[in-house]
This record gives sequence, structure tokens and C-alpha cells, in this order.
Amino acid sequence: MTVDTRTATTREDIKLSNAQIAWRAAQDIADGAYVNLGIGFPEMVARYQPPGRQAIFHTENGILGFGEAPPAGEEDWDLINAGKRPVTLKAGASFFHHADSFAMVRGGHLDVAILGAYQVAQNGDLANWRVGSTGVPAVGGAMDLVHGAKQVFVITEHVTKNGEPKLVAGCTFPLTGVGCITRVYTSHAVVDIVGGHFVLREKLAMISMEELQAMTGAPLYVEERVSDLFAPAL
Repeated sequence: MTVDTRTATTREDIKLSNAQIAWRAAQDIADGAYVNLGIGFPEMVARYQPPGRQAIFHTENGILGFGEAPPAGEEDWDLINAGKRPVTLKAGASFFHHADSFAMVRGGHLDVAILGAYQVAQNGDLANWRVGSTGVPAVGGAMDLVHGAKQVFVITEHVTKNGEPKLVAGCTFPLTGVGCITRVYTSHAVVDIVGGHFVLREKLAMISMEELQAMTGAPLYVEERVSDLFAPAL
């Protein structure tokens, strides 16, 4: 599919911020769900739990039940997540061996994993650890997470800095997992992967279907009414 990158670049000025994307993803996490947040951008999801709901956050280095980052100057550097960032603890939090943490992942005990992406294919393939053959490989625990969690969400910009689509017909970067993604939250839309297709659930009201399709590297299917994508100012 040919993508009009001029249109994509033009519409990039109308988008959700990273914080707003994280907020939107947090709204779909059920109360009491066991959730792993990927390193970096996905960690922001922990800030935006809806009132009356509390996920139980898991990190590969051996914590279950961590909370938001501590205020600046109050960090305990013996208490960090897998991304080496300081965290706080919720009541009832627990610590365990790294191997036990991965046993939880591989044993199917996580309800949701939330990760970033370089590319997501329409069949649910994920590429999020290496761009081409450059850089130092650093896949970490992502390969385990995408096949161990019951659902795998991606949060990402809709296009790259160069205006190229991140939702594509087929990944061209090395894969993290095959057919593993269930939902994608982008700066412009919420998209499910159903039957090997991108199914549009929500989009920003300020952009048209044609403009969104021009920013996407594979067809967007519509099965029912598409809702407006909303997030508060953050």
C-alpha cells in the first residue's frame, strides 16, 4: 500500500501526547489485573489508573505490586524496575527471584503486557527491539512477554519521525513475536487486530478516515461505529 507521507506529516500536528496515549491504554486495564509494563514509554501507564481500579504491576527483575515513580529526591536506588528506574511499592507488594519472575511470565500468569513498537503488522506480528541490522541487540524479556501474557497491548506514535507508518502490512524489522498483538493505542487511533486485519475502534475526531488511512501502511477495517478517541489534557 502506498502511503502519502506528505499527508501523514501534515496531520502529525494533531495527535495525542505520549502521556495521553498511556492514559488511554490505562482505561482498558481491569481492576486487579496482573500487568507488565515495558521499559520506557509504557511505564507511564502506571500513573493513570482510573479511580476505583488498581492493576497489580509486575516487573521482570522481581517485583509484584509496584506503584508510580517517587518524587524527585526521594528515590531508593535499591528499589528499581527492569528499566533501572526507581519505583514505589503498593501495600502487599512482594519481591522474588528473577527466575521466578520469568516463570510467572512463561506460565501465563500475566493478564496484560504493554510494550512499545517500531512496527506492528496487520496479522499481529511485533518488531520492537532492533531496527534493521544496526545497533546493539537488546530484546530483553519482550520475547517471553508477548507470548506469555493473555493480552498484549502496544502504545506508540502512529508514524515515525520521518512520517513512515508504524502499522504496516508486514514487519521489515527483526521480529519480537509472531501474531501476538491484540490492540494498538497510537497518537491518532485505537486499533484491534482481528482475523489478520487492523480493525479501527477509535480515532481522533479532528482527522478524517482518509487522512488516517494515508498514515497507515495497511488497510483499516471498520466493523462497527468508530468512536472518537479522547484523552484529557495532561
